[in-house]
Amino acid sequence: MSVNFIGYIGFNNTSEIHGGVRSRALDLGYIQDALKAQEEGGFDRVLIPFGSSSPESQIVAAYGAALTSRLGFLVAHRPGFTQPTLAARQLATLDQLSNGRVAVHIITGGADEEMAKDGDVGTTKAERYARSDEYLEIVRKEWSSAKPFDHDGKFYHIRRAASEVRPDNLPVFFGGTSPEAIDVAGRHADVYATWGETLDATREVVSRVRASAARYGRSIGFSLSLRPVIAETEDAAWKRAKEIEDLVRANREQQGLAVSGHRPPNDGSRRLLETASYNRRDARLWTGVAALTGAAGNSTGLVGTPEQVADGLIEYYRYGINNFLIRGFDPLEDAKHYGTLLIPLVRERVAALEASGELKAG
Repeated sequence: MSVNFIGYIGFNNTSEIHGGVRSRALDLGYIQDALKAQEEGGFDRVLIPFGSSSPESQIVAAYGAALTSRLGFLVAHRPGFTQPTLAARQLATLDQLSNGRVAVHIITGGADEEMAKDGDVGTTKAERYARSDEYLEIVRKEWSSAKPFDHDGKFYHIRRAASEVRPDNLPVFFGGTSPEAIDVAGRHADVYATWGETLDATREVVSRVRASAARYGRSIGFSLSLRPVIAETEDAAWKRAKEIEDLVRANREQQGLAVSGHRPPNDGSRRLLETASYNRRDARLWTGVAALTGAAGNSTGLVGTPEQVADGLIEYYRYGINNFLIRGFDPLEDAKHYGTLLIPLVRERVAALEASGELKAG
């Protein structure tokens, strides 16, 4: 089981630690620098995020693919706003133009107010997962069907669908911890994506998703998202983590945002918030920012020296995590540090495990 690293292109060089109004405007200089840093740093892919007010992820991925030669792209995509047949052809076209460097991360959407900004008003979470299920069924048919097909479902009615462009191998990532989400992941996903929880919680969700995939006669890979904080010494790394917490707290207070006490709208964030009931879990899982933000997205990290964080990632690898989505709070500089200090160490440790025949313990 090889290991893959996924970086992040967030449109500008800001994060939760930066003051003032957070802009989602495109910063071309940052995007170019981030692409270069992550391609040269040995990342396998970069996630291009999706938001109801942010730049469009597929277009940014196409731009990035034109500027790189090896780096892959994980394109976040929300079902329900593009017809699935059209989305399938868009993604297949991007895959062909990039020489097979595209994967898609299906973001079903858990927050009602976020969905409403794009006109999805009144749907329940269960309905949205049912829609994603049907959407992915059609996408995969569009990619694989040798002849035109019809489809009649709850959400889509299609006649004589066909595509002249198909991907060579376009992995589908999918997340969510509700029963509905795990069922859809088991049926359709190539990679199940989850956030950085404790080792025990990660082992539990891996087991649930594997069982779901097995019900459909499938196997599945896993991706874990973390925000590593590394420094020359462990004390210096924990000091930096505390500085990040202080900056996030101050910025949220300045913007009039809640500092803790927020109830997330989705199961994944609620699980992550439960993990954040203590600032430090396991040996070095840090949850300070998750506690401050109500576990808004990827907000936990591993803290320590590069060697200690690499060892921490290997513990997750033993439980079946073979993709690590890592991004920092100082996006560009942290990406450079990961490429020079962290990624090579993890690859060395994985190679040693493969050579010994010891791939995982869980």
